[in-house]
Amino acid sequence: MARHLVATGQLIDEVPQEALAHALAARRLASRIAVVREAVGLAAYHAGEWQTAISELRTYHRMSGRQSHLAVLADCERALGRPERAVDLYRGADREALDQAGAIELLIVAAGARSDMGQGDAAVAMLQVRELTSEPAEPWTARLRYAYADSLLSVGRREEAREWFARAADADQDAATDAAERLLELDGVVLEGDDEDEDEAEDELTAEAEAESDQLSVEDKDADVAAAPAPAAVADQERSVTAVDPSGTDADVAAAQPEQSPERPGSDLS
Repeated sequence: MARHLVATGQLIDEVPQEALAHALAARRLASRIAVVREAVGLAAYHAGEWQTAISELRTYHRMSGRQSHLAVLADCERALGRPERAVDLYRGADREALDQAGAIELLIVAAGARSDMGQGDAAVAMLQVRELTSEPAEPWTARLRYAYADSLLSVGRREEAREWFARAADADQDAATDAAERLLELDGVVLEGDDEDEDEAEDELTAEAEAESDQLSVEDKDADVAAAPAPAAVADQERSVTAVDPSGTDADVAAAQPEQSPERPGSDLS
């Protein structure tokens, strides 16, 4: 189970479908462990399996007593075309139980849901919080400023949007957003990306993920083979059946037959 969780964490950003397969394998082995259900939910979210993500993360919240993935749940509701439910999750959240990063992420998703519902001005108003100008920048600062700039642009406030894309880019030291690119677009600058290099990098990551998945499958099959009875033991059992006295009753023959072990289920996808 543990190795499936490790594989899930390694693959979730680059090969989410493979990550989900490992998380599901872990769930088959330990479905009553909260962290396993959390892993399935997050992997399903990254793989675009929105309903599975909602179900698993709700189960995780119930088992753990925590509400750490409300923003993910709200984003899944948006992806399923139910922005009003995303807004309801925001309204019903226990703000005191959320850390600041979780609260900001939920706010960003709820504002996006408002935009989905055609309420662009309401989205802008929601995002006008004091954390927009907080210094020094927090890990979530760039995302909050980016969301605000995007909301401003959606209601036609171009100059203000440009200012906030610039401020988002300044705070985005890890390039978690494309704020710098959006700023250049607003200035009329077009960048030509090296798509060929990006494709090669993606192919390499996919090949590595498939190789690791194949290795886990081989290890599972080896474990099955090790657990199976040796051929010599099977042959001894067969000889013991044929050595029964022919004059014996059917009951004697039946008694000489070895009991059949229940068939061992095949190993799941690693």
